[in-house]
Amino acid sequence: MAKIVLNKENYFHNLKIISEQAGSKDKIAVVLKDNAYGHGLVEIASMAKEFGIKNAVVRTCEEAKKIETFFEQILILADTTFHTYSHSFHIVVNSLEQLKKVPENTNVHLKIDTGMHRNGISIETLEEAIHGTLRKNLNLTGVMTHFRSADILSCEFFWQKENFKRVKNITVNTCEKLFLPIPKFHSANSSALFRFKNYEEDLARVGIAQYGYLESDSIFDNPNLKPVMSLWAQRISSRKITKGQRVGYGGIFTAKEDMDISTYDVGYGDGFLRLNGKKRYTTPKGYEILGRVSMDNCSINSKDEKVCIFDDVRQLAEIHDTITYEITTTLNPNIEKEII
Repeated sequence: MAKIVLNKENYFHNLKIISEQAGSKDKIAVVLKDNAYGHGLVEIASMAKEFGIKNAVVRTCEEAKKIETFFEQILILADTTFHTYSHSFHIVVNSLEQLKKVPENTNVHLKIDTGMHRNGISIETLEEAIHGTLRKNLNLTGVMTHFRSADILSCEFFWQKENFKRVKNITVNTCEKLFLPIPKFHSANSSALFRFKNYEEDLARVGIAQYGYLESDSIFDNPNLKPVMSLWAQRISSRKITKGQRVGYGGIFTAKEDMDISTYDVGYGDGFLRLNGKKRYTTPKGYEILGRVSMDNCSINSKDEKVCIFDDVRQLAEIHDTITYEITTTLNPNIEKEII
């Protein structure tokens, strides 16, 4: 069966670099949404806890429940149903309308729109939102934003930083007037964190960097991160084909000589994005995936019992004209996982 192998040494290497950049491992909130970007929610959570990480970020309450015992604080980004929650759960509120629906005594982080214009409360209504948390008897534990261009060389990053400074001032002034505790402030994702010279905020929400990738422009002084995931396939069958024979759907691959090939149990049904045979892809060991990838298998010029399909997804991301996130998050969550 196909298997995802997770390298603990590489993961800890990445977390060490991230912690040093943030100033402390206590400032790191590992983003584990969408099955930890395809790496396995519980598996990554267990390693993060072992390293000493105390904060996590997920998408839903259901995800939070699965890792409740691993962290002191779990930030829930995009859930609109609040049936059961723990004192360690903190709900992100994106609008004044949503604020009205959150049950009393819930821990909330207000997300502020500082320029991305995807979601979040406007700066102009921030003071109203803080008053709203008081009226609703909510615990305002955080105020956050999200950068839209931290990974590219532009002035927009600095523009949003200035906007968030304004957010902090409004928040502190309003909370002091209302005798409310000052909440935690956080803005940085992976790319943004490595653009701060001295990170002084309370948390950094680190997603893709912990898994060994960074989508920032190469002009930046990007850290030496190591990919955590490798995907392995099991041989189903082998055969000899002769020169001129074609392989797979559409016969896209034509053998230039007699050769041994095998079929392996990974395909686009497992979330390994379909290769159409027009661009050549070779595995880390130098084998070539021949022709089109099928739903449940692929053909490779190998007779090995097991083949590492990838241990670094950047080549695949380039072939598919996408980002590393999409390659890893697309993988089927039911694929067996092993930590080494």
